[in-house]
Amino acid sequence: MMNYMTLANLTKKYSRGKGDEIHALDSFNLTVKKGEFVTILGPSGCGKTTALRIIAGFEEQTEGDVFLKGENINHVAPYKRFMPMVFQSYALFPHMNVYENIAYGLRALKKSRDIIRNDVAMACQVVNLVGLEKCYPGELSGGQQQRVALARTLVLKPEMILFDEPLSNLDVKLRIQTRTEIKRVHRMLGITVLYVTHDQSEALSMSDRIVIMNHGRTVQEGTPEEIYNNPINSFVADFIGNANFISAEVEEIEGKRVTIRLQNRIIVVKQENPELSFSEGEEVYLAIKPEATGISSDKADFTGIVDTRSFQGSHTEYKIEFEGSFINIHQSNMGKEIQTYQAGDIINLKFDKDLFHLYKK
Repeated sequence: MMNYMTLANLTKKYSRGKGDEIHALDSFNLTVKKGEFVTILGPSGCGKTTALRIIAGFEEQTEGDVFLKGENINHVAPYKRFMPMVFQSYALFPHMNVYENIAYGLRALKKSRDIIRNDVAMACQVVNLVGLEKCYPGELSGGQQQRVALARTLVLKPEMILFDEPLSNLDVKLRIQTRTEIKRVHRMLGITVLYVTHDQSEALSMSDRIVIMNHGRTVQEGTPEEIYNNPINSFVADFIGNANFISAEVEEIEGKRVTIRLQNRIIVVKQENPELSFSEGEEVYLAIKPEATGISSDKADFTGIVDTRSFQGSHTEYKIEFEGSFINIHQSNMGKEIQTYQAGDIINLKFDKDLFHLYKK
């Protein structure tokens, strides 16, 4: 696939007065291939929306360049970039029905009545709005309104669509339904998508590639599987997988094998990250995800004390006191005989040791 869009050393500075500056973006680089679905994921204030607004032409960068199909578009007006954006707020015209909202952009382009009728009908079919064309926004659910906003964009037949946290205003069930709809449309039409969110489940379920941002910079990028299974540092491990962090001390290093001790038990961790190196005696974080930690009814190598218990439907989440800190464990509720534990219970813990990661403190 060819590079459709490239961001080169994109920097955005804001003045706070008295000579102080805030870097919303700090030499941010990104490439998006034609037809790719790329998600920029990060906490609030990390710079992801600023990057999107600069790409769309709504804001001007302090430094750096935006290239579209190899051409520098730094000084190209937003309407000439032809990269429509779907916002968190639906921004529908309340006095226009669904048909009129979707047709608005085509009428602004002075398309013929037949073309408008044809293209609106096709857009409604793609996003499952057939039969709702005469309804007004106030008569629609949040998910339906967001589909109208998507159809209004699709009807313009863009090569690329920008999404700025479009599902934040929807409840959980509607979010899942709508993100499935967006991904289906992407696959059907082969449109290039740049999607911004702080929701890890959206990013993991929809993306071809994820870019993790923090403090205006890229921290890690890769496929959802790469990001989730091999976080590059403790920030990514915590943000994308809600990992547990256990303090430990390195006892021995032999090649890529790092030996540590927990509760007088030896654990050997494979260290595959070439960007990290450790030394004997160093204090480190041992990280493991809640779903890779379990409670054993049999005698196990490790023990902990239940602090709190929270029923979550498909699983129960336990907060466990372990090695002077707290870790979270998810226990499946599937099966006939599931033992439950209460605060103060001493329990046996089992870890999937192959899923441990080591990080600098």
